[in-house]
Amino acid sequence: MAGVTLSSGIRDALQSIQKATQDAQVAQTRLATGKKVNTAIDNPLNFFTSAGLNDRATDLSNLQDAMGQAVKTIEAASTGIDGMTKLLQTAQGLASSAAATTDTTTRQSLQKQYATILTQVDELMKNSGYGGSNLLNGDKLTVKFDGQTTTATLAVQNGFAGAGCAGTLAALSATNLGLNSASTGTLVWTNGATDTIGDVGIQAAITNIGTAITKLRSEASALGANAAIVKTRQDFTSSMVNTLKQGADALTLADVNEEGANLISLNTRGQLAQTSLSLASQREQAVLRLF
Repeated sequence: MAGVTLSSGIRDALQSIQKATQDAQVAQTRLATGKKVNTAIDNPLNFFTSAGLNDRATDLSNLQDAMGQAVKTIEAASTGIDGMTKLLQTAQGLASSAAATTDTTTRQSLQKQYATILTQVDELMKNSGYGGSNLLNGDKLTVKFDGQTTTATLAVQNGFAGAGCAGTLAALSATNLGLNSASTGTLVWTNGATDTIGDVGIQAAITNIGTAITKLRSEASALGANAAIVKTRQDFTSSMVNTLKQGADALTLADVNEEGANLISLNTRGQLAQTSLSLASQREQAVLRLF
């Protein structure tokens, strides 16, 4: 079967219609997605560069969530130290009350209350964890700030090493704070025949509590500094995520006003091309009527 031969006028009109239709489809896609680069075919360089920036933003967003959890872990430990400090201040008051009296029965009663408080200090310490990590109980928390490097991290831990711990991490327990040893007179205020009413032991307890409170305050200060670092990095990461996303969008997002104007123009061109096609067809029909 012989092919259909089209006149140059009709062929030009058809090509104009096809081109206008294709361009209109592109404009409609850009308006629908809001992007001028939807696939690598549209612009390989911009597409893959944008994808890399978005991937980086996603990685940082995941780290940002972990930073938020790290802050909560530090805050839990800080809250625990506050509670422990208040308990020790109460114990300090009991020891001072014992020092102010010489009545053995009263001192024994105060000593029992004192021992109960030390027990609660340990319990409070054990309950100061968050998300499976307890900094007061000797755990170590590593916070990552950048997934692309192993150096952008912060190790958060208590800086305390109790007696006999050889500088390793230790729990902030009453024993490790020096408050649970009979030799210091904290639980056994009397010391045989040389101190039958416990004056030496009570004074030792008061001194040891003061030292323990100082250590706790030092730990609270260190935790506060670490929390400030993590929060600062969290804010910085949030800004970086926004910057990366804006950079990615600048490479791929379309100007909807421009695309809308293009679509209107393309529709007009398509209509004009259809009119041209109609006129070309009419001319050929006029020539046919001559025969």
